Amino acid sequence: MKLPILLAILATSIVHAEDSRLQPLKDLNGYFPFNPPSSLSEWEVRKEQVRRQILVAEGLWPMPTKTPLNAVIHGKVEGDGFTVEKVYFESAPGFFVTGSLWKPKEIKGRVPGILLAHGHWKDARLALTDPDKTRAEIAAGGERFEKGGRSIFQAQCVQLARMGCIVWQWDMLSDSDSVQIPREVVHGFKTQRPEMNTTENWGLFSPQAESHLQSIMGLQTWNAVRGLDFLLSLPEVDPARTAITGASGGGTQTMLLAAIDDRVQLSFPCVMVSTAMQGGCTCENASLLRINTGNVEFAGIFAPKPQGMNTANDWTKEMSAKGFPDLQKLYTTYGKKDNVLLVRGEHFPHNYNAVTRSAFYTFINRHFKLGFPSPVIEQDHEPLTREQLSVWDDKHPAPKAADPEFERTLLSHLTHDAEKQLAAAGPEVLRQGIEVVLGRTYDKAGEVGWTLKDKLDRGGHLEMTGTLVNKTHHEEMNATWLYPKQWNGRVIIWLDDNGRSGITNDDVKKLVAGGTAVVGVDLLFQGAEPVKQTRVVANPREFAGYTHGYNHALFAQRVHDVLSVITFLRNTKVGTHPSPKSVCVAAFGPQTGPLAVAALSLAGEHVDLAAVDTHGFRFGKVSSYRDPMFLPGGAKYRDLPGMLSLHDPNRRWMKGEGKVPETSAVEWLMK
Repeated sequence: MKLPILLAILATSIVHAEDSRLQPLKDLNGYFPFNPPSSLSEWEVRKEQVRRQILVAEGLWPMPTKTPLNAVIHGKVEGDGFTVEKVYFESAPGFFVTGSLWKPKEIKGRVPGILLAHGHWKDARLALTDPDKTRAEIAAGGERFEKGGRSIFQAQCVQLARMGCIVWQWDMLSDSDSVQIPREVVHGFKTQRPEMNTTENWGLFSPQAESHLQSIMGLQTWNAVRGLDFLLSLPEVDPARTAITGASGGGTQTMLLAAIDDRVQLSFPCVMVSTAMQGGCTCENASLLRINTGNVEFAGIFAPKPQGMNTANDWTKEMSAKGFPDLQKLYTTYGKKDNVLLVRGEHFPHNYNAVTRSAFYTFINRHFKLGFPSPVIEQDHEPLTREQLSVWDDKHPAPKAADPEFERTLLSHLTHDAEKQLAAAGPEVLRQGIEVVLGRTYDKAGEVGWTLKDKLDRGGHLEMTGTLVNKTHHEEMNATWLYPKQWNGRVIIWLDDNGRSGITNDDVKKLVAGGTAVVGVDLLFQGAEPVKQTRVVANPREFAGYTHGYNHALFAQRVHDVLSVITFLRNTKVGTHPSPKSVCVAAFGPQTGPLAVAALSLAGEHVDLAAVDTHGFRFGKVSSYRDPMFLPGGAKYRDLPGMLSLHDPNRRWMKGEGKVPETSAVEWLMK
């Protein structure tokens, strides 16, 4: 290939774009619009992408093994038109889910099954509100009864049972009878725990847990999945009429279970579907979860099934203008506009009050054909005591409370189970998981162009500097190109821990003298002082999910840069002239070696040859979530060897992974 062809490629000018990644980080208080698709075929593709992102982020791709529930049901109480029983079961071995099972007094045939998730109400299932507070709610129009209004959860369960439904109302982690992981860890986590930050037997929130995608949110979603398993195991429950509802944190649990589990037939997430604040608690966030998506789109995944939601004087107050019209448009595309409902309640504070509950009863009455007059108005009841509802007693003793060793054991079980699941699932599941972790695929690398800034004649080769700009993703990087005047058609992307300045070594000179072009790039934040700690959002709590639930990790962003260079070389054409004959990657630094492996796992056959030294790096050994090499989910999919397994071993020279190559890297690249 003649040099003028490549010069023509590099001289192609584009408009210089500012790198969007230099902007302030996005956090849970950002703006999360939903842009509905123009066609159902387009939406079905996007829908599966977002669903997979949720599953990966929550550690549920692939799904953990469903071990026996070993459900225990006891302590039946008879009420006016209903019964309630105490229940506990194991969502994983030794991991207890606790709650109350409410049923109609008389059951004829199969009846609807309802999952009721609660949010951040302390001791939600067991506690009764202070009478003065209940009277204040009545005065404000939020409640109707002094007795029944003392527990919004009991009131809802009693009413639904009286309407002929079976209700499973379970405890959020650390609430009521859920005692194994303490509240200060589940909802109040603030600082990293050195004793839990270990490469074996780690605890929640540690870099190792994040690297394996183990989180409170994932555990709660898993408990919801197993709760649906339990509900559907009851012979009286009609699988065609299953629903889930909940408010606040329970609304978050509602929309996520509805998004990932096709067995749910009706969803009613309250005071959480919004383009504004996405959920403030550690239990409502997980790394990877809301990158380029958000709660309104999560709700959209449930379309076209019946779904209701409400507004209050909180972050949902603009939903009627921002978000809900987009959901209506999506439902209209399905021909089901009437299946989505917004209950306006901006005059009420954050709630699941009697007015909102009535809207839910009326909604399921219509869609499940229960036959009650509409609207359905809640009736009063005598509230049950803590003793009548609490699961644990002398015959059914509670497991050890706030047990750090249990926390470690549970995560160890999930880790080993995930390894077994991945081994059985095959390479496609592995690939799909890694694609979500890295946040980009080769076919979505974007349109990349080049701006030439300077060109110098170095005798046997030309040295050109400029900027590569990814116009699709608004990303850019400085690059230096060394082109021999007798070019052989091969280009090597030379990755160095110091950026493009690393192309001044003797190996590069030898390659250029042999006719190979070499490009050195400054990946994100290279070319200046080395990054020692990555940026985090303005949140004092040391939880990776607050940053990486909304923003790609630096490691992933640098992988995106490598993909940009590869796709630029592969896709650039001038007239009828082809791109370079071969594209190669070389990386030998402790940071860039693993980056190259990650890029190769995505680029595959688009890279002809690679020479890489990984230095034996493993994501699971990174000890800080602010380390530049930290990658949420990096260890989940068999760590770096998992990424290597997606690249053809015949195309690469590899050091740091066992056997030392017989030839040098330069000899390999020149063959």
